[in-house]
Amino acid sequence: MDVDISKSVLTDIAATTLDGIEGVEIAAAPLKVGEVLRQQGGPRRPRALRVTREGGQVTVDVGLNVEYGRSLVGLARQAQGAVCENIELMTGLKVKAVNVSVLNVTLPREGAA
Repeated sequence: MDVDISKSVLTDIAATTLDGIEGVEIAAAPLKVGEVLRQQGGPRRPRALRVTREGGQVTVDVGLNVEYGRSLVGLARQAQGAVCENIELMTGLKVKAVNVSVLNVTLPREGAA
């Protein structure tokens, strides 16, 4: 029996995994020239998360915002490992790479300890 796993499912697995890591959030996707005016008051901006699949292999590219005071390298490695592990466990597909780019350093949210 052959099961097809959609790209949106893979994206949701990666996003949910990253949402569970304290101190990081998926950055907003960079806007292209001319998109600034259309985005004001429009739908939510897409996130900087892209999943590509070639046969049984998956590549994840993600841009992250990291809280000030946190280890950039440590959180990037944690994100890579967690995304790789969850996609492989939940889908049986092989993760070729999880490419993490730290795009911004953010202030901790109010109420966060």
